Amino acid sequence: MSDRIDIPTADGAMPALRFLPESGTGPGIVLFQEIFGLTDYIQARAADLAALGYVVIAPEIYWRLDDSEIDYSRDDAMQQAMGLMQQLDWPTTVGDGVATVVAARNDEHIRGGLGVLGFCFGGGLAFNVAASTAVDVLVSYYGSAIPGLLDFAGDVTAPSLHHFGLADDFIPVDVVERIHAAVDREGVRFETYDGAGHAFDNPDPTFHHAEASAAAWRNTVDFLATEFPATR
Repeated sequence: MSDRIDIPTADGAMPALRFLPESGTGPGIVLFQEIFGLTDYIQARAADLAALGYVVIAPEIYWRLDDSEIDYSRDDAMQQAMGLMQQLDWPTTVGDGVATVVAARNDEHIRGGLGVLGFCFGGGLAFNVAASTAVDVLVSYYGSAIPGLLDFAGDVTAPSLHHFGLADDFIPVDVVERIHAAVDREGVRFETYDGAGHAFDNPDPTFHHAEASAAAWRNTVDFLATEFPATR
């Protein structure tokens, strides 16, 4: 079950989708998209999290752009998505992420804390948001911006789970190791997956690695149940 809501920002209302668990209330998770936007895949993961008992809010991060539509019938869909991401101003985007956290804290359906979770572009955004405002938990899937954000690692104090594939053309193994060294502390879980490339959780055959996707989701469910349970 999902509905559309507005997130207040200094520049107007940012649209978002809210997914409710069967109970109608629960701890909150702000879910940040990949570069492709709030696709069916991201909405399916939001529904998966809601089925676990969380209230999920997924902001439309491209809301400031004049044209954020991607034509998936074209061979250059990836280039279209990269072009959209490159139009974003990163500090403003982080501010929109923080605004979503603030709005979620005031959401009548959210009870029992708030976490952030993101995929790819959204994994880096979730990391930066967790460094900028207090959250109860962070889950980042192959956060593509994290290599440039490691100076903020000490500001991320929430229990955290990071997922990285070891066959990622965008984040090579030596960079994964550097990220691990920077974020490593008590309360941080760092999982890597042999043979998995970038965006391995995305079901598109171009990206999908079935074993890594299933293992990472099991690890995510286990981590959330331990560090941020939906029922307390």
